[in-house]
Amino acid sequence: MNTLDQDRYWMQRALELARRGIAVSSPNPTVGCVILDRAGQVAGEGWHEYDLLDHAEVVALRAAQQHAGERLRGGTAYVTLEPCNHTGRTPPCTEALISAGVSRVVAATIDPNPDVAGHGMEALRAAGIEVVLGVCEAEARRLNEGFARWSQHHRPLVLMKVAMTLDGRIAPPPGVQAPREPYWITSEVARAAVQPLRWQADAVMVGVDTVLADDPLLTDRSGLRRRRPLLRVVLDSALRMPLDSKMVATAHNDLVIFTVSNDEARIHELQTRGVRVEVLPAEAGVPGDRSSSRGWQAGRVPLSQLLDKLGEEGILTLLTEAGTRLNTSLLAGGHVDRIHLFVSPQIMGSDAVPAFKGMASAIQMAAVEVERYGNDLGLCSLLRDPWPKA
Repeated sequence: MNTLDQDRYWMQRALELARRGIAVSSPNPTVGCVILDRAGQVAGEGWHEYDLLDHAEVVALRAAQQHAGERLRGGTAYVTLEPCNHTGRTPPCTEALISAGVSRVVAATIDPNPDVAGHGMEALRAAGIEVVLGVCEAEARRLNEGFARWSQHHRPLVLMKVAMTLDGRIAPPPGVQAPREPYWITSEVARAAVQPLRWQADAVMVGVDTVLADDPLLTDRSGLRRRRPLLRVVLDSALRMPLDSKMVATAHNDLVIFTVSNDEARIHELQTRGVRVEVLPAEAGVPGDRSSSRGWQAGRVPLSQLLDKLGEEGILTLLTEAGTRLNTSLLAGGHVDRIHLFVSPQIMGSDAVPAFKGMASAIQMAAVEVERYGNDLGLCSLLRDPWPKA
């Protein structure tokens, strides 16, 4: 293999290792590292897990030093994210690489944090280490889109998931669906594909109308390892959340309701059931839900402040599985980073519930990824790149 092919080969291995950190590295990035000795043999491998503190480079170097000893000097490190050059919970990884005597570092992408970006590579170059940047960059960036959004804006990446028919409907006409019973639009195969999305997310969000219609659990049922529970988020401006809903019944420090209501009695009822209630100032000048006698006077929960709050809590990725109003508000407000549509080959007609309504302008999906889930289609697209421009 030539040098470029070799770099790609070993970076693919580093990416495999990085994926072992999905759901256990947040709120840190997901990173993998491979160390070759000076003879080109694998000396050590590692990936990052938040609770174990050490970064992927340090884990791999420790294994390499035990296995290769002095043969590590003159070796090569492949890492999926630029090594850090600052002291946080751990010392700088650049210092560890320099001390180990590696002569070459290949990184897939820079660190997206504007206070860090490029400084790690500069430190390595200043120490006389050859630096290569950009190998398998697109794959590495896809893996850390949430960290890229959060590290620059202190807000989570918003991934919108919508299951809909060919004519853009998400539920049958009023009166067809039994109250608080789910009505499945897509196949079981497509629904199973949603679980990995929940596993990779730190939080999942719906509006209270979805709770009233479907009574979902909204849990991560992937069976895969995660370091903290999936945070279930409900937007409920007038606190209409049923106390006997599945989500309230299973609340265990993993359910938060965002509201603009100051109904202290209702808040207390929810809190005694293990539900956290966050009261935000109502979005000015925006009418609330006029279909409810209880909620028509309430303003809507301000999405910008909600995202700020989740960012403060270290939520890197927020998955939304909402209804018409919240879907539309998120898109119209420019809050959606990536969208994933699961499309069922059926037509419900104009009386059925639309996925979106009242959009002022069209949303363009570029570079669409297409997958088959039985007879259903999955369409995925990045609407705004969370990574900084070069």
